[in-house]
Amino acid sequence: MMNPFKRQRASSVLGIALDGEKLEAVVVRRSGAALQVRQTVSADMALSPLTGDPELVGRELRNHLDSGGVRERRCVVCLPLTWVLTLQTKTPEMPEADLDSYLQIEAERGFPSGYESLFITRSLFKAPNGENFATLLAVPRNHLAALERVLKAAKLKPLAFAMGISAMQSPSQQSNQRVLTLALSNHGLELQVSGGGGVIALRSLDAAVETEGARRKVSADLVARELRITLGQLPGGFSEAAGPIKIFGNEQTTRPFIAEMTPRLSAMGLRIEPMDRPADVQFLSAPAPEWAASPVLALAAAYVKSGDVGPDFLPPKVTPWKQFVSTKLSTQKLAYAGGATAFLLLCAGAAFGWQQYQFIRLNSQWGQISGKVAELTQDQEKITKYQAWFDPSCRALAIWRNLTLAMPSYGTVIAKNIDIRDLTDVQCQGTAQTLQAFNAMRDALGKSDGVVGLHAETRGNAPQIQYSLNYQWQPSGDTSNGN
Repeated sequence: MMNPFKRQRASSVLGIALDGEKLEAVVVRRSGAALQVRQTVSADMALSPLTGDPELVGRELRNHLDSGGVRERRCVVCLPLTWVLTLQTKTPEMPEADLDSYLQIEAERGFPSGYESLFITRSLFKAPNGENFATLLAVPRNHLAALERVLKAAKLKPLAFAMGISAMQSPSQQSNQRVLTLALSNHGLELQVSGGGGVIALRSLDAAVETEGARRKVSADLVARELRITLGQLPGGFSEAAGPIKIFGNEQTTRPFIAEMTPRLSAMGLRIEPMDRPADVQFLSAPAPEWAASPVLALAAAYVKSGDVGPDFLPPKVTPWKQFVSTKLSTQKLAYAGGATAFLLLCAGAAFGWQQYQFIRLNSQWGQISGKVAELTQDQEKITKYQAWFDPSCRALAIWRNLTLAMPSYGTVIAKNIDIRDLTDVQCQGTAQTLQAFNAMRDALGKSDGVVGLHAETRGNAPQIQYSLNYQWQPSGDTSNGN
């Protein structure tokens, strides 16, 4: 017998994407085994959902939806990938209950703030070499709270906060191989690497989208470079694993991009699969080309079809009263419950006097030690506040010093962009007047203590040779020489 109190998945849902000041919304309805796109809305928002007044933003959102004939109240929200912080950690063999505590500790150590300011979820996956890993994904709670207030003001009920790219290619699908997913839209470019049943890596490649007048062009060189870097950082044998790269986007946008990327990806051993709509989704009628490969449509379709939207960042709402009233209570059970309540009240009254006595005794003891506790608390707060500034290794300064010493003093080689990740991975881009000067700098840097895996690329001709350096900082001894 079907439980009438069990929550059923919605047969229709409104997908919403609020990327900056651009609104995209689509209503998807399930009709048998196929889906149907009911309404679509695309509009510019005058107010930002993060900085604007929630009531005003919600009213503007409601006006746009009403203008598009949207009456659906249940919604799934497509979060921008720029909101998401990621952290990867290897998970040892342990019980599920202990794994939760372990990942919580790893999140506290790896993220810039803890659970009080970040909503953190996880995606577990197994590498080809048999090792288990977890990708922790975090979104600022104030972002989610602002979004919830806007949706409430717009009279909408959120069912999920998720990433559109994970709905396009579910991490739980094709778990035996590595899948790279590139989602190309008018707003930017997103990359997801999935495999082993979970999310391995997430990257926002918006810097690769260049504006040329009214047209937007994707830099194939930059995307290929970021793909090489991402693949080189994958754990557990995923770097060498086989698998396709799925490119989502409308044909007009992706055709020139795929034409430029094909030789580069073929050289990397990647097989391209162009995708003009979400995978494994059947529509009654084909969506419009500008909507077919949109992340918001993929998210709404995934929720209506199976409920699998990938990692969900919607904070849970616990309603004990609803759980209580949903229980089938008979008159006899109510009588038993009333008797048990009376007995508990009697016990509580008898224990109240003893509790008061304990309060008086403990308050007396507290008065004797409160001064010392306050002093220790103040010292602990100072230690927590200033501890990060007293790292004797100074790794960042050591990396800067090492790179500076390798540069020529007369300015023939210039560094324009230096990116230091996790105080180990270093990326440097700049220009050189001559190839000889660059080679001398590269050789000097490669001979430096602590520089491992130096890789250099150059393009262009003198006197404007552009170069790119990638290496790892692993000093053999103490890094205090960076002071």
